[in-house]
This record gives sequence, C-alpha cells and structure tokens, in this order.
Amino acid sequence: MGLVVDAAEKPPPMTNAERQARWRQRHQGEKPAPVIHYRRPRDRRSRPQRWRDAVAELQALQAEYQTWLDSLPDNLRESPTAALLEAVTQLDLDQLVEI
Repeated sequence: MGLVVDAAEKPPPMTNAERQARWRQRHQGEKPAPVIHYRRPRDRRSRPQRWRDAVAELQALQAEYQTWLDSLPDNLRESPTAALLEAVTQLDLDQLVEI
C-alpha cells in the first residue's frame, strides 16, 4: 500500500503577498554594493606630442621586430612570419619623424 498523506498536515499554498513578505524579511539587512564609476583621465598632451609618442612607439616596435627576425631559427627564415617581419623592419619611419 502507498503512503497516505493527511490533508491536515500539509500547509496551504502561500499567497503572492505572503511570498513577497517572506522574501523581504529574508533580504531585510542586505544592501546592494554601491556601483562606482571611473572616468578615464583626460589625455592632456598636445597633438604634436601625441604624434611624437606614437612614432617613438612605432620605432621601438620596429626594433623589437628586427631583434625577433634576427633570432629566428634557420628553418623559419622562409616562413610567412619571417616575410612579414622583414616587411615591417624595412619600413622607413624617418619620414614620420620629420612630420
């Protein structure tokens, strides 16, 4: 025989108001964490200074790529990566410096 559950033991279903009151009571002391918004600091450099900084970064990258190309093993000298490194290192950045 199966288990018989007496209807008197089972609590009645909760109403929406009871459910909401129980939720509010459970979350009463909790406060959401404050949301902090950050603004990026404004770049106060002039356009010519930003240009010089960008060209200096390009020259530094070109020097790194030249070092990378020089340290490639022999089996990678004919690879597409080596061809691209060669193309980047042959770019004339002196014209950009003069602008």
